[in-house]
Amino acid sequence: MKISKKCRYGLRALIDLSMHSGTEYMVLGNIAERNNISPQYLEQVFAGLRRAGIVKGVKGSQGGYRLNIPPEELTVSEIIVALDGSYQIEPEEMPEDSHGRGVAASIQQLIIDRLNEQMEGLLKSITLDDLRKNYLDYKEYNQDMYYI
Repeated sequence: MKISKKCRYGLRALIDLSMHSGTEYMVLGNIAERNNISPQYLEQVFAGLRRAGIVKGVKGSQGGYRLNIPPEELTVSEIIVALDGSYQIEPEEMPEDSHGRGVAASIQQLIIDRLNEQMEGLLKSITLDDLRKNYLDYKEYNQDMYYI
């Protein structure tokens, strides 16, 4: 599985949004600037998140974006699906002959189905709040250390 740049940027922006917005709307330009992401590209990312109901957008001088789902309920799986569609590995093609079908079925059952199960379990177990907390821990404990 490869996580696209669109998903990576979406995750970064959502972590930022979860830290800074609360119930207020955040201007997309501020999120883009803090995360070194093109505002135009981020607008495309947020269009997908808005269509999926993950964020709510309001136009106007007091507008911006806020989360529409609490961070502790929003899973990484939902975010990836909203931005890239299914992350599941495609099913093995079944050949015409019985030998080929048997081999393909074995690959499907023992590799692909298991990978898909594990991947889904992992991505559904991590929430946006988990990512936010992990970032805050990193920020607090992994800052550059200077020794004299």
